[in-house]
Amino acid sequence: MKHLIPAMLLFTVAAIAGPAVPIQALDETRLLPVVTHNLHPGQQPRLALNLPGMTPLFLIGDDPLSTEWLHQHRDALRTLHATGLVVNVATLARLNVLRAIAPALTLLPVSADDMAKHLPITAYPVLITDKGLEQ
Repeated sequence: MKHLIPAMLLFTVAAIAGPAVPIQALDETRLLPVVTHNLHPGQQPRLALNLPGMTPLFLIGDDPLSTEWLHQHRDALRTLHATGLVVNVATLARLNVLRAIAPALTLLPVSADDMAKHLPITAYPVLITDKGLEQ
């Protein structure tokens, strides 16, 4: 005997989940400004970590140090398939300036306050891999 899901349940799940919306279709201006209170531009000590399965991430802001770091490291970041989190940026125009520096990379506006609570990060720019933190 086949198990049938009542039509009302399917309707409810669809209503809760909503239609799938591609990330590119989101209005990013609603996510801005992004402010991370627990991090600042500066020197981040290198630190060995053991994070098996960690996808490479990097944290940057809209500041001269981060901009220069992104210029210098964009090819290595692309090779790693690293995703960038822009942790301090005020406007979509400034976010797009960063994206223009490294068009092959994904840069997402996201506060990193929670991440800073769980990882020993105090400053950015920083690369986070399964092996540790480095600038």
